[in-house]
Amino acid sequence: MKRSLLGLLILLMVSSCNWERPTEFSEGVLNDELITISGNSTTLNQVLEANKGKDILIDIWATWCKDCMVGFPDVRDLQKQFPDVQFIFLSVDRNANAWKRGVEKYQLKGEHYYIASGWDGVTGDFVRLNWIPRYMVIDKNGKIKLFKATKATDKRIKDALL
Repeated sequence: MKRSLLGLLILLMVSSCNWERPTEFSEGVLNDELITISGNSTTLNQVLEANKGKDILIDIWATWCKDCMVGFPDVRDLQKQFPDVQFIFLSVDRNANAWKRGVEKYQLKGEHYYIASGWDGVTGDFVRLNWIPRYMVIDKNGKIKLFKATKATDKRIKDALL
């Protein structure tokens, strides 16, 4: 009897977890404020619209994140392997000045934005941000093809970009 109750309890716990991998961004994320290098305000929706028809790799990072820095050479390798892919870097740095210094220091090619709402904001909540770097692949139609990878060497990134 104890085993069947324990099994039922485990089944209920597992089935109540949200395993869904979204294929579209929520309205909140699409309208979350992003700051450009020049200090202008934009949204993810505007960024996606400007890149419609392109495959996109999103890299969520911060200057204080050692794993992010370690992953940059692998991101550069991906850029060489996939020259037609648009690379979009979203920072969750503690402040915009640190982010701007990091963009300059690491000289990453692509579009750079600072997520104004930060780690715990709308975007962070949507992507269930619990670790960075965080990589996502968006297809030519703006659909999320790969929701979560934490290493630029993750085979699923290349698979999603092929």
